[in-house]
Amino acid sequence: METLDRPAVRKLMGEVLAVQGKTLPADDAAKLADIGFRSLDFSELALRVEDEIGDELNFEAAGLRSIETIGDVLDLLVEIQGQ
Repeated sequence: METLDRPAVRKLMGEVLAVQGKTLPADDAAKLADIGFRSLDFSELALRVEDEIGDELNFEAAGLRSIETIGDVLDLLVEIQGQ
């Protein structure tokens, strides 16, 4: 199974935002609410990661609630690929 590293997931996140005419900030500490990254965007990003790695990601609801920044999204999506 292929996995995506943090820069690759970040690139996909930028593509998801670009579709809406938004730009992904360079600062991973930027708050998702401040850049307009919603749960639907997260779902789209997760699907793109799944397509790239050819496998389904397993999410825990508790882990999703703690996501507040770009870095949180990147960390989670990189971490759960190995599960």
